[in-house]
Amino acid sequence: MSIIKSFKGKFIIFSELISFLWKAKLWWMIPMISVMVILSMIIIFGTSTALGPFIYTLF
Repeated sequence: MSIIKSFKGKFIIFSELISFLWKAKLWWMIPMISVMVILSMIIIFGTSTALGPFIYTLF
């Protein structure tokens, strides 16, 4: 639980989602949602930087 509390300051929505999944015993969804969040961050930040062409080759 201390890991979840450390995220509260910076990533409030993500930490609340993880807390909900933990309390509702939906642990199997945590890896799927984490991967989706990471991929969406790569796509959002990758299109606005010079790394865009390199990220597009991954997909």
